Amino acid sequence: MTATQRSRSPLGQASRADDSPRRILIGTDTYPPDVNGCGYFTHRLATGLAARGNDVHVVCVSADGPPRIEYRDGVTLHRLRSASVLVHPSMRVAVPLGVTGHVARLIDRLAPHVVHAQSHFTISRAAIRCAKRSGTPVVLTNHFMPDNLFAHAYVPERLHRVVGSAAWRDMVAVAHEADYVTTPTARAAELLAGKGYTRPIEAVSCGIDLQRFHPRPAERRTARAHFGLPDRPTMLFVGRLDVEKRIDELIRALPRVLNRQDVQLALAGTGQREGELRRLADDLGVADRVHFLGFVPDSDLPLTYVAADLFAIGSVAELQSIATLEAMSTGLPVVAADALALPHLVRPERNGYLYPPGDISVLTERIVAVLESAERRAAMGTASREIAAQHDHERSLDRFEEIYAEVRPGRSGSPARRRTVVGLPQARVRTVKAA
Repeated sequence: MTATQRSRSPLGQASRADDSPRRILIGTDTYPPDVNGCGYFTHRLATGLAARGNDVHVVCVSADGPPRIEYRDGVTLHRLRSASVLVHPSMRVAVPLGVTGHVARLIDRLAPHVVHAQSHFTISRAAIRCAKRSGTPVVLTNHFMPDNLFAHAYVPERLHRVVGSAAWRDMVAVAHEADYVTTPTARAAELLAGKGYTRPIEAVSCGIDLQRFHPRPAERRTARAHFGLPDRPTMLFVGRLDVEKRIDELIRALPRVLNRQDVQLALAGTGQREGELRRLADDLGVADRVHFLGFVPDSDLPLTYVAADLFAIGSVAELQSIATLEAMSTGLPVVAADALALPHLVRPERNGYLYPPGDISVLTERIVAVLESAERRAAMGTASREIAAQHDHERSLDRFEEIYAEVRPGRSGSPARRRTVVGLPQARVRTVKAA
């Protein structure tokens, strides 16, 4: 009899006292030092759960190739052998050979109470399938958007529709193997349902650390000096400098804004389009107003928002946008593309404005509307903080711990209390029952 079989109840869930810590295995194909929203969320989830006394294990790729076990921030990291992605040297993926066997042995040895997968790629897929075979409940959180992969994989634009459809079918097929599925927002849940996922989906925010990201207007000048920025009104973007982020729209709007307001654009992050964006700024005569901050260490990240007066994002592929939440938590007004989940965060004329993606004229007017009035900026910043408070990371951790307690292998949660699953089109709205 295996360790897994010895420790499991007849229902397949590990036996435990209701108030004892859980052993949680998180399967993810991206984790710090990777720089992306899914990796950051997974790190916060793992460390947050560990801080609450849970025994948290993360199976992820090695940051430099060789496999190893690491202990960081109260979390045990099981890093699998990895290889560089030839088309994107900064990315690494698990070497497929042996992944399934390694994950199966890990689940058998640890006997986790639940497995929480963060994608449908190599490691996460293996974690889901090995957990199902062992009778371990599986939760899957979807962060996937094909648009975020097209540039990295150099998929020609003419093939986006075909490749995207195939990628969604694959993702949905894997999602149907999970016992419970969450997404960061109701809009992301609607998108997943529209792609063919037919079971209940719950929107659980990725969350934001309200203590780490908080307003510090008195430190704005010092923060600008820290990053070598001139002391003038600053518009900020934080994230990868890649095609789906549409940073070129912010640069194209800049000359028009400068005709009416003094401003500079700070870009915190790296990516494939940096050279192209630098050339664009130079061609438009605004190179002296566009500042490339490069990779910002996590310890300095909150300070980037403190340095700004306004956060702007033109991305059309955000299932939530952690960077936007961080900006809002810091008390910044937001100008964002009216696409996917961003409208869930930006309330027009309350904490910022939306603009039609690609419409540089409207984008210009929205930026000017924020910059031209200090009183409006202050009021919108206050509203941003209030809205961000609804996404408190501690609240998200509460809900995930509840889900871990409720989920059962092979079917949706068992009854006692009913919980509405949000984010599905009306025809697909269902309820799940929670213990």
